[in-house]
Amino acid sequence: MSIKAESISITLGQRQILDNVSIEIPEGQIIGIVGPNGAGKSTLLNILSGDLESSSGSVFYDGKLLDEISIQQRAFTRSVMAQIQPLVFDFSVKEIIEMGWLLKGATQLMAEFDHAVKEISVACDVDSILERKFNKLSGGEQRRVHFARTLLQLWRPSESVRPRYLLLDEPTANLDLSFEVLLMNILRNRASKNYGILVILHDLNIAAKFCDKTAVLKNGKLLCFGCPKEVLTESLLSEVYGLPIKIDNHSNIITYY
Repeated sequence: MSIKAESISITLGQRQILDNVSIEIPEGQIIGIVGPNGAGKSTLLNILSGDLESSSGSVFYDGKLLDEISIQQRAFTRSVMAQIQPLVFDFSVKEIIEMGWLLKGATQLMAEFDHAVKEISVACDVDSILERKFNKLSGGEQRRVHFARTLLQLWRPSESVRPRYLLLDEPTANLDLSFEVLLMNILRNRASKNYGILVILHDLNIAAKFCDKTAVLKNGKLLCFGCPKEVLTESLLSEVYGLPIKIDNHSNIITYY
């Protein structure tokens, strides 16, 4: 079971944003996407989520064309954390998280609602700020709240075998290092429960440490896709980012000059 994109291309205005990109997000794996600004990373995620139509190519959810899946069914299958999610109304943190709950009509599961909100709030370390107003939070705190909402959307009873996918656009932006690691460990935990996860990252060391596979995009083209040790090489990264990049052979720490 997986989300699979085949030969995705898209042109906006006179510019080709993506050019014949194919990628797969299988259950139980974290797939990272890295590349410079303007590479097409967010556009690819928006096409995979169904929020944007490609000019050509196809997206399949567990073998079924995305175009044939209803908006409601998509919401039960995949949860999306966008890069920018401004809010006009001043909701509380708890209200924002609760917006992720999709099981409102399932009366037999409503008893689990408070437990699910509490469990996810504790895991994301936002349980102490549930009553605060969202718009008064720092950028990093807001990211953690949106991450908690994204997780709640895919909450299911433990016996559920329904496919679940997380699509996350720079979820570690504005986070302190400790919270970056916390978030990525949560994703690793979800992957162990058979979630399929796609995450756009700027931190190459985070990508190398936590992702099962990594895709490298530049100028709308998929340059490489595979295991981080095979993909994140000094030569490729130096070419992609336009500056000398070194990888320590012992620690696998990626540095640039």
